[in-house]
Amino acid sequence: MIVSRRGESIDRSYTAKLFHAGANKIGGKVVEEAGELAMAGVSEADERVVSECADLLYHTLVLLACRGLPLAAVGSELDRRFGTSGLDEKASRGTRAAEEVNRE
Repeated sequence: MIVSRRGESIDRSYTAKLFHAGANKIGGKVVEEAGELAMAGVSEADERVVSECADLLYHTLVLLACRGLPLAAVGSELDRRFGTSGLDEKASRGTRAAEEVNRE
């Protein structure tokens, strides 16, 4: 559905408008929605958490489509990580990820 909106009029489709704006704009929306989800998760009703999560997932799917990446690629990456400790996986990604583990 999301990919099919790429060619639609930006006056009639928010998704088409995002595609037209490009990866920088879409990435900014992902960051915005992630922040809103995090804040809702701390202090808002479950319905708001679900709503913000839906917004984040939608914008993430648009970003993947903008980059020409199928959702299945994310599934494959999760499959690759299955059975590996999250701490070990983060540490294997290098210094920045290891620093995140140490802060947690």
